[in-house]
Amino acid sequence: MKTTWSGTRAVTVATLAAALFAPYAARAAQPDDDPEKVVRWLDFKEGTFKGRAIDPHGDAVIKLDAPARAADAAVVPIAVNAQFPQTPTHYIRKLYLFIDENPEPYAGSFEFTPESGLATIETRVRVEDYTFMRVIAETNDGKLYSAIRFVKASGGCSAPADKDEDAAERTAGQVRIQAEGQAVAGKPELAQLMVRHPNRTGMAMNQVTRNYATAYFIRKVSVTYADKPVMIANVNFSISENPNFRFYFVPGGSGELKAHIEDTKNKQWDGAVAISAQPGGAQTSAMK
Repeated sequence: MKTTWSGTRAVTVATLAAALFAPYAARAAQPDDDPEKVVRWLDFKEGTFKGRAIDPHGDAVIKLDAPARAADAAVVPIAVNAQFPQTPTHYIRKLYLFIDENPEPYAGSFEFTPESGLATIETRVRVEDYTFMRVIAETNDGKLYSAIRFVKASGGCSAPADKDEDAAERTAGQVRIQAEGQAVAGKPELAQLMVRHPNRTGMAMNQVTRNYATAYFIRKVSVTYADKPVMIANVNFSISENPNFRFYFVPGGSGELKAHIEDTKNKQWDGAVAISAQPGGAQTSAMK
């Protein structure tokens, strides 16, 4: 049997790929690993926090909820729950989210103020391989606390793209923001922000064209209530397609809850909903 050049080349490429990825696979994270000794985390820890002490027992400050095994690695629900309310004298200023085995381990940050009510955030993320997922909470006195979970999932960042990329971009930017309950003045109120956006990683192959679409994702979300900052998210492609965030704010008598969205092509969109703290006064916005 004659071996063609193309066949030889295919075998060579496959062999080379296997050789390149074998060392990575051999050091994939395991649940019984020491999360404080993961090399990728140690690199980012030093680069981000510059030797600052991080309390590894931060359950009195922050808790991270994530599935032990994800049903869909491209849409993994997580919740970061603050363990005390935000006050002017004691509050969580910032949350840092790391997914150790993702192509970019630093998934982003979330900033809060006393007007947030609670420094709690829920969203959906991509997970590329079995990994430790960790949140670092920074309080207003500069102290750092961590919460860690191990998640079994794979392929969330490189899953094949099967949608029309042009159509996805044309419909990007539709924003819905809403309060989820009966707003009561002075009490933390749960809100939800939904943004239609492909949030492409740049690592997924289109099964029709066999090409890789360029990375294109939401990079910043700013939320205010009555023109006061509530939550700022600086994120990347680790956030799932059609980003969805649930968070808290403290309503007054009445005011507007507003969201401003920016993506990597410098496109910008806004959404807003009027909030009344009277019984039954919370209203929801329409897509726009």
